Amino acid sequence: MKPFTQLSSLACPLPLENVDTDQLIPARFMKESRANGYGGFLLHDMRFDASGTPRDSILNNPDAKAAETLVARRNFGGGSSREAAVYALADFGFRCVIAPSFGDIFASNAVNNGLLPALVSEENGEQLLELLADEPGQIAIDLASQTITCKGTTVSFEINPTWKLKLLNGWDDIDLTLAEMPKIESFREGYKKHYPWLG
Repeated sequence: MKPFTQLSSLACPLPLENVDTDQLIPARFMKESRANGYGGFLLHDMRFDASGTPRDSILNNPDAKAAETLVARRNFGGGSSREAAVYALADFGFRCVIAPSFGDIFASNAVNNGLLPALVSEENGEQLLELLADEPGQIAIDLASQTITCKGTTVSFEINPTWKLKLLNGWDDIDLTLAEMPKIESFREGYKKHYPWLG
């Protein structure tokens, strides 16, 4: 997994609450092979009508194709546990989602796929959305300092310390365990000494 340290990119505003995983990728697309990417299915029913004609959606803005950060409102990624919702975001090109709250399973899936779920206050989230003014704009994210800067304004964000460690190092759960190998080996040797009959 690619480490996440700093990111400077366009940010796409999505001023909506309760964007759930079924909206992020409708269930009918989950039977498709991921070999071709799930990015085209991201928020499909918000972006296209029943005939496939593009709607007036921020994600259909040509500039959105270059955006690596999405700024939304509370309860982003609620609903079902489908990991394909994260695949759709990542395959579209997003590396970070900023919101005041996330679905718990979505946030965990995001970290395991290298996508940063940056948790901001409601006030700071609204401030960022106002700065972006309904169109993609430049934003800078520093994971080590847990700061977001947009148009001269800097706000802080929260993240679980273990998730932060995994993202900074590009670790998955196995890598996280392997990082503790000296402690594991020390425990194993001590255990053998106390219980030699266990082999």
